[in-house]
Amino acid sequence: MKEDIRLFPERSGLIAYWPLDEGKGSLAVDAISGKADPISYALLHAPFTEARDPQWRTGIRGNAMLLDGYSTWITRQADEIDAPRDAITISAWVAPRSYEWGAEQRLSAIVNQHDREAKEGFVLGMYRHGSWSVQLGLAGTWVELWCHDRPLPKHKWSHIAATFDKEEAVIRLYLNGEQVAELHTAKQTAITPCRSDLLIGKNNQAAVLAEAFRHNMFDGLIDEVKIYDRALPASELIASFEADLASHAGKIPAIAEADIRLDRTPLLKDRHRPQYHASPPVHWMNEPHAPIYFNGKYHLFYQHNPQGPYWAQIHWGHWVSEDMVHWRDLPIALSPERDAVDPDGVWSGSAAYDENGVPALFFTAGDDSKSPNQSVGLARSTFLQDGESDLIHWVKHPEPLIVQERGQGMFGDFRDPFVWKQGELWYLLIGSGTDGQGGTALAYTSSDMLEWQYKGPFYTADSAIYPYLGNMWELPVLLPLGKEKHVFLISPLGPGADVEVFYWIGTFDSEAFRFIPDQEEPQLIDVGDFHFTGPSGMVDPKTGRSIIFTIAQGERTPQLDYDSGWAHNAGLPVSLTLREDGRLGIEPIEELQALRGAHLLSLAECSLIEANQLLKKVQGDTLEIRIEFSAGSANRAGLKVRQSPEGEEETLLYYDRTLSELGVDRSKTTLSRDERSVGVQSGKLELNGEHLYLHVYLDRSMMEAYASGLKSLTTRVYPSRPDSLGLQLWGDEGLKIKSLNIWEMSSIYA
Repeated sequence: MKEDIRLFPERSGLIAYWPLDEGKGSLAVDAISGKADPISYALLHAPFTEARDPQWRTGIRGNAMLLDGYSTWITRQADEIDAPRDAITISAWVAPRSYEWGAEQRLSAIVNQHDREAKEGFVLGMYRHGSWSVQLGLAGTWVELWCHDRPLPKHKWSHIAATFDKEEAVIRLYLNGEQVAELHTAKQTAITPCRSDLLIGKNNQAAVLAEAFRHNMFDGLIDEVKIYDRALPASELIASFEADLASHAGKIPAIAEADIRLDRTPLLKDRHRPQYHASPPVHWMNEPHAPIYFNGKYHLFYQHNPQGPYWAQIHWGHWVSEDMVHWRDLPIALSPERDAVDPDGVWSGSAAYDENGVPALFFTAGDDSKSPNQSVGLARSTFLQDGESDLIHWVKHPEPLIVQERGQGMFGDFRDPFVWKQGELWYLLIGSGTDGQGGTALAYTSSDMLEWQYKGPFYTADSAIYPYLGNMWELPVLLPLGKEKHVFLISPLGPGADVEVFYWIGTFDSEAFRFIPDQEEPQLIDVGDFHFTGPSGMVDPKTGRSIIFTIAQGERTPQLDYDSGWAHNAGLPVSLTLREDGRLGIEPIEELQALRGAHLLSLAECSLIEANQLLKKVQGDTLEIRIEFSAGSANRAGLKVRQSPEGEEETLLYYDRTLSELGVDRSKTTLSRDERSVGVQSGKLELNGEHLYLHVYLDRSMMEAYASGLKSLTTRVYPSRPDSLGLQLWGDEGLKIKSLNIWEMSSIYA
């Protein structure tokens, strides 16, 4: 019901007011008109999980709305509000959770009804690094008033207001009751009305990304949104600001961490989202990196976009664990900052111990104002100052550690530092390329972790012989295999590159800082075709094992990522060893056994037919499966997973001994026409007379298979049918099963 403004003199001229006190549902009521406006949210009609309302939290007055940064906004249809012309005031309480880059120089709109190109309407919103602006179409001119020196802080409430009056011919911005910016305009120029819908939280001229997504969205809390058709004087704005704080003893209240953090709860029941693989709470991730062990805890970071499940706004997400299995979400560790070395992105890197034995992060600092726009940045833990054991706080070094010079690799491609300390020296590898000779990792050393000396290319392969290695290498990793050998891993990039994890076993000459491979031809760890990428690694101080971490790509369309609210997850940690035959041993870490629940099946020495009879009783999509096939009983053997009752959907993991081929056939994985998980993925696996042993981890859409400790196959499966949960062994007639064990696996997030 429309309120009587005579009872509220400060509301004179108030034409729209969204208190956002609903606390539930998908409608926001305008207290002035009584109109209930729809709230958009990706999970309102979630295809893969339970439908949920938009997220509501505690506000300045009553409740507030939490916008997810990509799919949440309020719409008021254009014909249901009178657009202000001669004067306007827009005010709101906002608490940003992250900052957008400002695609196409457009604002992350808080309130807007505008067309910048037509020079119509108004928009109040944020820009890069928390700067903010009001912009108006005034009589054929687009006018912008900015506040750069008082940015809106993340995770804190701010009261913002913008006013304009054509008679006074001035635009003003107010922050927490204080005027912070002013711009005089031409006399008697009114706002040219725009007939677009009025949106709260979304720019109505947003830049398009990857078909389904729009940039220029607000991410965070919004409360008490008001629009007036007059310019409120400072005294009234101060009075309104103080009235809002009356129940908080006159002080802006702190926001509970639980009210603004990225919350994984809405996604826990997604039938495709892995339950025991590490993942961000929501939204997009790329490679996990910078693993390090400190004070009894493992820390692992990851490339992350907190705004949505798409690639942009690169931050460092952060997990912590006591066993590399049960990961706990921590606040974002590193964010791009305007006055730091990384205003345009915090790209991949690594962690090492500093001179005091405390973790330090080495990262790729993005700064598009520089050429090259990539350098090596450093952030130090504040542990020695605050003793905070989760390593939440980091302080960035004010200058880049290493800036690429011409003659040092492929100029402009210079990223993903991998750092370790050995003796009194720190060693650093960074991905790059060479002029016409293919990719490489560049080598640097330092005696103090701050001043670095260039040592030349660490190793360069022959690009004419191995064109699939591309002209640039990302994410170089060097790990010991016993006392004599090392494994060197890279991810190729560039024309003709096969973007997988390749490796060489060889000798590391620490004095010359060079790598000498035992054989020139690189090998693949995983044959799953772009599902096992983005390597990082560490030597576990507890056990001495060399451990690698990877990203498991999601392989979905932008629309499916949008509908789901997440994209990608980490692969399981993998232990690398040097076998007696000189080959690389590849096994999931033993700690994963802690996730085992019910032992669903245990068989020994039986036929294929006998095993399949018992397998009819076993179903699941979060399982650990260990199978050993009897030697010489057949040339082809494998396992069907995620099988529907009549076999309409199924995914076949197989080994063909005649072809020495490990593969997965996904031709029947899903009946959905929207999913991309189709086709056959395979690669060479020479068993050299050994038994075939398959160790399979099934985790919703994830399947990781380890074959005889020699090769892995990581892939994705997205069955359309909820009852595609069956298992069936597969192979030639006469195939014998030496042993078969199946366990349920527990969620690490329940």
